[in-house]
Amino acid sequence: MGPAIVYTAPYGTAEPAYAAITSPPSSPWTDVGGTADGTSVLLEVEHTLTDLMVEQLVDPVGARVSKRVVQVTVAMEEATLVNLNLAMNQLTTITSGTGYSVLDPLTSPTSTQPAYTAVIIDGFAPTTGTTEVFCRRRMIVRKALSTSKADFEYEKTKPTIFNTTWTGYFVSSSISVFEIID
Repeated sequence: MGPAIVYTAPYGTAEPAYAAITSPPSSPWTDVGGTADGTSVLLEVEHTLTDLMVEQLVDPVGARVSKRVVQVTVAMEEATLVNLNLAMNQLTTITSGTGYSVLDPLTSPTSTQPAYTAVIIDGFAPTTGTTEVFCRRRMIVRKALSTSKADFEYEKTKPTIFNTTWTGYFVSSSISVFEIID
């Protein structure tokens, strides 16, 4: 039980050391800011199993994992242009002037090449042992793209929120898509 803090960095950024789990990750990791009250920061891992069948039996003899989907869902309550750019896979440019900033979507051929992001969720783990000291849990999705639409909704009694879902992608045969450290 408890809140989580979400950090992002460009794909390939060095991950914090395991022993540094109680400290915020250093630059270029960036805190996305507050998340919407009453919403969760969610890491989902969904496995699809394909049954193995033989002609002689009506029951499957086993199964193999044939698909895995890893997703991080965050309702970012800080509706900044930087967070919008993050939710849009850095497919925009932000230009700043005196007293203003302008976000423009990319329209060149590079607009088809999204920038992958790494995501860290820092939360709490169950206590271990008899000391009743709180324990930390860090979840890292190493290569992700935002797969949700970016939307603005203004209502007088509700904050503007970027509902963002990042989907994890294959990194390599020696580096897993995600890792969890307690």
